[in-house]
Amino acid sequence: MAQNRACNSGYNQKFKEAVCIDTSRIYDSCCDRDCLADLRVHFTDTAQHIINCAKSVRTKKAEIINTCINVEEVPFNKGCYSVDITFFFRLHIEVFTSPSCETQKVCGLAMFSKKCVLFGGEGTVRTFTSQSCENEDDARIPCINTAPRAKVQTVDPIVLETSLCKTDECCDCGCRIPCCVANCFDGNFCNDNETAVKVTLGLFTIVQLERDVQILIPAYDFCIPDKECCFNAEDPCESFRKIGFPTNEFFPPSKKHC
Repeated sequence: MAQNRACNSGYNQKFKEAVCIDTSRIYDSCCDRDCLADLRVHFTDTAQHIINCAKSVRTKKAEIINTCINVEEVPFNKGCYSVDITFFFRLHIEVFTSPSCETQKVCGLAMFSKKCVLFGGEGTVRTFTSQSCENEDDARIPCINTAPRAKVQTVDPIVLETSLCKTDECCDCGCRIPCCVANCFDGNFCNDNETAVKVTLGLFTIVQLERDVQILIPAYDFCIPDKECCFNAEDPCESFRKIGFPTNEFFPPSKKHC
């Protein structure tokens, strides 16, 4: 807290000078709520052998392991860009093969692609930096692309439904599985199977287009912390006694906040 007070104390003073900084500016952004219905779940050969014997399935967890983002200029609409995003989800699935047997756990892969159009401004400036060839005497300095950068913010999806189906009944986005994604799973992916799994996910995303710009801002003072770094060598039990009792963990709030 002392550090924050030191950094914020300058706002009560008149700024000393105007300084120019190089930073990223968000030109356009959008938020979305997607219901990804009946996505095909892909399995490796070892996991597919278990799926073929499944009587029912349940997804315990879904997580985003990678994304593929591509930005292209929209023809005849200057300053606008299409952002193509492909999400790769890893699904942790419990498989029930018979009532008397314990559940078996497998991991599967689902994919989803979406597109949005945002304003990213116009820019034809070519940017070169000295860091591109610090230790190279005769190296070509790469040019930074003038297209805006796309940033996607998201959280792990919500699993809404999981079920068994025939292979031809599952929706497949037709995306190629990149090597970096395939390497996250044990075995080789296979598609020629009669039994398949489809899943429905709920996904929240925020997509932004940003560019590097120079902005003039007021400068108050340097942000100097006034708290000293210290090493806590006291008795661990004494440190534990200073922690407040977690009442909310034992007695959840009764009011509904959904």
